[in-house]
Amino acid sequence: MPSHLFADRPAQPPEPGTVDALISQTRRLRGEVDAVRRDAVADEDDPQQRWQRALCDLAVHQLDDLGAHLGQLRAGVPASAAAADEAGDADVAVDTSLATAPGTAYGVASPPRTGSLLSRVGSAEWNLLTDEVSWSEELFQIFGRSRESGPMSLDEMPTMVFAEDQPVLQAMVTDCLIDGKPIDGEFRIVRTDGRVRTVHMTGEPVLDADGCTASMWAVLRDVSELRRSERAVRESRDSLERSRHIELTERRVAVELQEAVLPPWRGSLSFAHDGPAPLDVAAHYLPAASTGLIGGDWYDALALPDGDALLTVGDLTGHGVAATSSMAMLLGALRGMAVAGIRPAALMGHLNQLLETSVQPALGSAMCCRYDPVAQTLAWAQAGHPAPLLFRGGTGHVLRRPEGVLLGATTGAVYGEAETRLNPGDLLVLHTDGLTRGSGTDDDTGTRRLLALGPRLTEARDAQDGVRAVVEEFGEESREDDACVMVVRVTG
Repeated sequence: MPSHLFADRPAQPPEPGTVDALISQTRRLRGEVDAVRRDAVADEDDPQQRWQRALCDLAVHQLDDLGAHLGQLRAGVPASAAAADEAGDADVAVDTSLATAPGTAYGVASPPRTGSLLSRVGSAEWNLLTDEVSWSEELFQIFGRSRESGPMSLDEMPTMVFAEDQPVLQAMVTDCLIDGKPIDGEFRIVRTDGRVRTVHMTGEPVLDADGCTASMWAVLRDVSELRRSERAVRESRDSLERSRHIELTERRVAVELQEAVLPPWRGSLSFAHDGPAPLDVAAHYLPAASTGLIGGDWYDALALPDGDALLTVGDLTGHGVAATSSMAMLLGALRGMAVAGIRPAALMGHLNQLLETSVQPALGSAMCCRYDPVAQTLAWAQAGHPAPLLFRGGTGHVLRRPEGVLLGATTGAVYGEAETRLNPGDLLVLHTDGLTRGSGTDDDTGTRRLLALGPRLTEARDAQDGVRAVVEEFGEESREDDACVMVVRVTG
């Protein structure tokens, strides 16, 4: 058998970090081993070829294991650091002297290398006619047994095997000695130093001229680190699946909660019918592309008892159920205070107090507008939030913001209030900062893009058409945060 298959061969090095190249080399090497194995099967009665075939079978096992782990690496399955930490004596290079005559102490001779998933390999032969037992040096190391103690007979081996695994070993030995069948199985042993190892055993009977079993030979691999790594991969995969299930469940709950809290209307909605300049309102929520979780953005439009209209947008930090539930609490409080007649600036102060004393502390930006259709005035306050954009006559500008810090940022914050007169045909765009956020705090590219939509927004048939124009401009972007946009058109 060519020794280059198992020696430190000068293989063509793959490109750094290219797992596919390693997989290709592993497959090529396995093909070479298969070719040698086919040659070794030519004469089953030749002891040397029988051992060569056993080594080839072992090499195929090793290469298949290596190929499986490289496949997991390419698929992105997390590796186990614990397996590497505990694999100090797991590596081995097969000695080509194994392919000598039977009866020799077959084994491996290369020193271990830390952290590998390759296995220690030993061999043994039990002669039933002479009761002679031959163990390789490596097999003594696998079992943690001193050379002076001598090799173990088939009757002695179960004393080191786990009680629940002893039937496995017994069945393999019976199949081989009584029925003349090849053996292939695993069992766990407790070494003399108390360490537990998992051993994979393959072998065949050797028949005499009369067809009776004369001896039994076997190759034994210490696959403890390999099995530990496989368990770690399974546990990582299971943990990943659980995390995905939890994430999907949280997203479903967050979506259901958001849908229950945000306004149920779709399309344009008219408000403040009693005044000379009623409003046509439409809004849209745009989820973040970088996360599957729903954020704490909201929009709302509400007809108030005195004939005014409430218009509000806001954004709480975070994602998922926690952010959505905090948003629901804040929006509920905002609606209640607006219905009670509390003005926007005072309302912001109450929301700030509510958020800073919440059991789920968070920061939030918000804008609250109260529109009087009779006076045609918009009174509004903001808390660290982008100002409304007012479009009139085909051009737009950003309204000057009154004083206001983020909700939940400081105790006793005072919020200013501004008032803007609106004319029939005017169009307002209210939005959260996820829509126009740039690469830096001074990046106003998004706002300038919104203002550039002025001619199209002015020509919009209704508020819903205006929302559609904004979504077409911004909706396909890979934004890092959720966003809301509300378009308000004065229709008088």
